[in-house]
Amino acid sequence: MARRKMSSMEKKEALSGYLYLLPNLAGFLIFTAIPVVMGLVISFTNYSGFPGASFVGFENYLRMFKDSQFVAALQNNLVYSLISVPLTILVSLVLALMLNKDIPLGGVYKTLYFFPNLTSTVAVSCVFMLLFEPNNGPINHFLGMLIPQEFLPRWFFSTKTALITVVLVVVWKQAGYYMIMFLAGLKNIPQHLYEAARIDGANAWQSFWHVTWPMLSPTTFMVTILGIIASFQVFDIINITTKGGPGRSTTVLVFRIYREAFRDWRMGYGSAIAYFLFLIILIITIIQWQGQKKWVNED
Repeated sequence: MARRKMSSMEKKEALSGYLYLLPNLAGFLIFTAIPVVMGLVISFTNYSGFPGASFVGFENYLRMFKDSQFVAALQNNLVYSLISVPLTILVSLVLALMLNKDIPLGGVYKTLYFFPNLTSTVAVSCVFMLLFEPNNGPINHFLGMLIPQEFLPRWFFSTKTALITVVLVVVWKQAGYYMIMFLAGLKNIPQHLYEAARIDGANAWQSFWHVTWPMLSPTTFMVTILGIIASFQVFDIINITTKGGPGRSTTVLVFRIYREAFRDWRMGYGSAIAYFLFLIILIITIIQWQGQKKWVNED
């Protein structure tokens, strides 16, 4: 069938539409698409920020698994993700369940719990560095009244506790954001399901396990994806509080990328780590999207 020719008015409308899209498209090309392609090209070179780069093929990618610094960063990132994501989901879900009920000053509590997400990470990090100061900080001062001085944790300043301390701060900061998502999911659960459960003799825990939790699966799925992606992109709080230390105990992949590319000027190697990180996030996301067909309840 012959394609109908556009009238002059339709051509003008189409041109106007493309002109409106042009600034956004130009911004996407300049600040996203072109840097992504250039970063991929750089990952196959020994580029150091100065002229004279040469093509090295997959050398940067093969080098990663022989680099103890990278291996330590990958291990730390996996541990951080395995702890922070479930803990954030748990805390945000508990807050949402508490605030989903009609309680006095419920709006005030929602604001207070969400406020840390709006606060600057720099400010949060500085405050918690003071709170967790091992010698004169208020937290250890309180704990010192309960346990002997030699058993007090050194928080950010010990290889045994630094990573978990970062997790605690991040959970405190992010839980309010995911709490809002869970609250939205709870509001969408039909009340007649709870009424039917009560008629069947279900108690509070059984109602949660057989009604609330299955109906929250789409929200939980989205929160899990966002949480995992955020956990592999953590950088600012570590850069401010621990600088990747003590030792290598809090060095994660993004912090390793930053050091390789912008401190040691090995931008080719840093780009290779960045694309390895992208591959990790892509694989995890694909697995989750495939898995949602089995455990996400859309009804």
